[in-house]
Amino acid sequence: MKVPGIIFLVLPFTLPSLGQHVADPRASVLDAASRQATLKSTTDPLLRAALQGLHSCVATPFVAAPAGRMNIPHHYLSGSNGPVNPAEAAATHIYQMFEGRITAGMNRYLATGSHAESACALAQLDGWAQARALLDYDREESSQAWYQVEWTLSSAGITTSVLVNDATLDPVQKKRVIAWLDSAAHKDISFEKPGDTNNNHHYWRALAATAIGVTASNDALFGFGIKTYKEAIAEIDANGAFPKEMARHENATHYQGFALKPLILIAQFSTRQGIDLYGFQVQGHTLRDAIVFFGRAVDDPGVIKPYTSDTQTARFGSSDFAAFAFYAARFGLQGLPPAIVTALENPTQDTRIGGSTTIMAAK
Repeated sequence: MKVPGIIFLVLPFTLPSLGQHVADPRASVLDAASRQATLKSTTDPLLRAALQGLHSCVATPFVAAPAGRMNIPHHYLSGSNGPVNPAEAAATHIYQMFEGRITAGMNRYLATGSHAESACALAQLDGWAQARALLDYDREESSQAWYQVEWTLSSAGITTSVLVNDATLDPVQKKRVIAWLDSAAHKDISFEKPGDTNNNHHYWRALAATAIGVTASNDALFGFGIKTYKEAIAEIDANGAFPKEMARHENATHYQGFALKPLILIAQFSTRQGIDLYGFQVQGHTLRDAIVFFGRAVDDPGVIKPYTSDTQTARFGSSDFAAFAFYAARFGLQGLPPAIVTALENPTQDTRIGGSTTIMAAK
């Protein structure tokens, strides 16, 4: 069925069927109705603090889609580590504003049941859908644009996967947004080459594909995410480290955690589709090993010494631990390193994985 106002992008790239099936296109990383009931009656101090700290989509100005071709300066001034490029932060501020507004609306919808907030988030997404944002770029021309797409698509995909549970929202807008995200996810993955696997960027593209694949009932996108997750677990070494992230010099610990964010969310999505990726193991290793290694490395930077002699960057904040709210809600805190346990005693937030993960997951 054709929906007025939707422009479908035809791409030469197609994903093979990987044998994975989307069982429920409304099953986000959480059960929206159940979560709303929990938040409505909670007296838990952590959840109350997170509720009080929420922003509002309705109270925030509309973020117009960036005009023209995406061409974003590299994050680092040289190579893949060292001083960062301030021009990149200036160029990506608009994407952060977009992510902040859509996740604020979705989080408020979960917290209060406000249809005005969910409608606001959907309208913001639809504005970018109608502008065909996140589609006009080329990997060879701007690799940083390619990276930005994977992050913003992850945010938009997770947000939309929750919003589709609101039956009061405009069905035409929903379909237009889902069609746009589906096209953008396919383009994002189409630039991949064999050497791009087994690093955090590959995992972030897989999260975008997983989230959007679920909502769009696209088994190929969803299967790409499952396949990538399994590849990631196969990369975990005897200590629990991701080798390619350990090559990031002073940022090795940071990138270990950065790689975990999309993987935890992929596992969460798959669990909601009846596929247990949390328990998936290769040579006895599971996702938990990589989580524990990250926490140990934050507590004791000496854990990284076998991989690099560079002094590790020690600045960690709420977003570095945000994904663990989902893991802890499922498995508890027992056995996790102190750095993770302590971080989860306060609200955690990361717009790339849905905004307030405390609101979305914490018990």
